[in-house]
Amino acid sequence: MSLTPDSVLSNLQQTVGGLQRQLGGALAEREDALVRETATAEVLQVINSSPGDLAPVFDAILESARRLCKAEVGTLWAFDGEQSRVVANRGAPPAYAEFLNQGPQPRTALAASAVHIADITTGREKRWDCPGGL
Repeated sequence: MSLTPDSVLSNLQQTVGGLQRQLGGALAEREDALVRETATAEVLQVINSSPGDLAPVFDAILESARRLCKAEVGTLWAFDGEQSRVVANRGAPPAYAEFLNQGPQPRTALAASAVHIADITTGREKRWDCPGGL
């Protein structure tokens, strides 16, 4: 089988296309890593500037998580072994915010999983189960 100019060109185009896809994937991974590193640096800066005051740290953690997940609503809970309490909350609907403001919740009051819904119109969700509850 001899190579024709058309077959050589086709092979080169396939090779270039494959390399472009690899480059695109590598650039996306690099961008994701930079975003995570920036979020981590922001939280560390708040930790450094807030000795003894955890509220700003929890707020920074929640804001970074919301930004990274592109979430509109976020709630950060602290668990002391028996009860959970909200330490940061952003964007919650009024009824949910009212529930959160009722104070510590017993372990059984919390759902035993976290759900991330990227696009509610698709109905697809990703669920992470937490063995033993939260």
